Amino acid sequence: FPLLYRIALDVLPVQASAVPCERVFSSSAETDTCRRSNLSPKRMEMLQILKYAYRHD
Repeated sequence: FPLLYRIALDVLPVQASAVPCERVFSSSAETDTCRRSNLSPKRMEMLQILKYAYRHD
């Protein structure tokens, strides 16, 4: 069932706790400063992903 497997990978990893979400929200405040107020949502997302990868690698 390869299709079911791929769907499960997208759906099942949903976080059950609000703590990681709060941590990411707080971390985004460090990225979205007054000097970076013109960042597009996509660019902001990319910066957050890079920051997470850098800290966890």
